[in-house]
Amino acid sequence: MANHVSSLKRARQTVTRTEVNRANRSRVRSTLRALREAIAKGDVKVAQTQYRETVSTLDKSVQKGVFHKNTVSRYKSRLNARVKALVTAKA
Repeated sequence: MANHVSSLKRARQTVTRTEVNRANRSRVRSTLRALREAIAKGDVKVAQTQYRETVSTLDKSVQKGVFHKNTVSRYKSRLNARVKALVTAKA
């Protein structure tokens, strides 16, 4: 266990940051899951609205330092391709 005042403070900060990061990561995973389910069901309207929400959540996760910007860019690109394929298949 930490003995110095500064190391005790860092331990407290680590606990707080871990909770925040876990919540942010969970939020991203939930929106990704919801989008993938909408795509699997084939519902175009829901998939498009869920895509916008997911992209917003992913962009916020980059700002908060949860994910790297290139990782999020890759996610968005692949998800957009799946949504676009769904839209063109229904048209």
